[in-house]
Amino acid sequence: MATDERDVLEVLKTEQEFISKGRYIHMDLATGLPGSLFQDSPTCLNFGDRNRSHPCSECLLTALVPKERLDEKIPCHHIPLNAEGETIDVLERQGTREATEEKVKAWLSSMIKILEGARGQKASPPGSSSSSPLS
Repeated sequence: MATDERDVLEVLKTEQEFISKGRYIHMDLATGLPGSLFQDSPTCLNFGDRNRSHPCSECLLTALVPKERLDEKIPCHHIPLNAEGETIDVLERQGTREATEEKVKAWLSSMIKILEGARGQKASPPGSSSSSPLS
């Protein structure tokens, strides 16, 4: 069960900014490969923690992962991004990095609009929180 008390709307907005600014491109200079979506950004509870102290089950994104995928190594890579059910896991294996990022950006925009609409506002005040990570 997720124990992440961050505001999901703010987390998604931060991720949207992170990916839009191309920050993944520069994440892993040792391998020359871009960082792992969600895992190598401030969205991840273990961002900057080499010991990966927090299990994925504590992350607020697990509320968006289908129950049958919660035991995957990277559960957030199994969040359905669109009506076709595409996930980061599937897209990374089948498409290009650019295509995957574009679909994640579209999903982020959609989720942000849904959450803002559910809250009855255009933007969330900085530092706001809610009792439920998806409310």
